Amino acid sequence: MPGRMLIAMLVIAFLKSASCQNTSYQQDPGWRAPAGAAARANPLASRPEAVAGGEKLFRRNCVECHGENGAGIAKKNSADLRLSIVQQQSDGTLFWKITNGNADRGMPSFSRLPELQRWQLVLYLRKLKAVPDARP
Repeated sequence: MPGRMLIAMLVIAFLKSASCQNTSYQQDPGWRAPAGAAARANPLASRPEAVAGGEKLFRRNCVECHGENGAGIAKKNSADLRLSIVQQQSDGTLFWKITNGNADRGMPSFSRLPELQRWQLVLYLRKLKAVPDARP
């Protein structure tokens, strides 16, 4: 019985460490959307009901790296999507980043998703609970 308890504690500790917020996340200064892409407006902005679809897409495609709450996973060096450095980006910029990915940082392209689904993801990202940046 004590051996099982130790194994259970180790598994819990591992799972906690694997899903920790990525407090060390640093935005890639070279990963910038072109001006035209950054200026694009979200065609679903006036359809708040589309957020639910964005949440489903997030859970299916993004949780593996960004975690259930969007905090990012340190081991994957993924962005904490709740940080102001992310949330202050335009809808067009977020859409462009979702579409194109960033191979240098391990972010895949989601261009295979239909365009409106990528816009739904942007809507959902806006609903994540914002947290202040930890950096000065």
